[in-house]
Amino acid sequence: MIFDTKVKYERTRISRQVLYVNKPIIIGAVLLSLFTASAFLPLAAAQYSSSPAYTGGSTLEEQLKLARAKVAEAQANPHTGSGTPVLDAGGVLGASIAVGAVFGGIFIAFVVRAKQAKKITY
Repeated sequence: MIFDTKVKYERTRISRQVLYVNKPIIIGAVLLSLFTASAFLPLAAAQYSSSPAYTGGSTLEEQLKLARAKVAEAQANPHTGSGTPVLDAGGVLGASIAVGAVFGGIFIAFVVRAKQAKKITY
């Protein structure tokens, strides 16, 4: 026979236990957010530089000239399409299939592992 025993804890003891359990999770979340912010900080700072000499980029007139050349090239060769390989493995659909296969395999592995687990009662 299995007997369910209920243990009553004081409120302060439960609060301390929750704090001790959640402390690594809180510290990890703070560190993860700091690392993420530090990874995107250079990208955000690069947007505020408008000087072409500072960024090494081209001026607005040069960018407009290149855009006009691209439009003229696309109009001259309409049979070439948009240039986006949809069915290629590096394209939209191919990448979606590859990512779905990887995450689907991981999901199936977790489901199989969960079905094989034994329930332990104390």
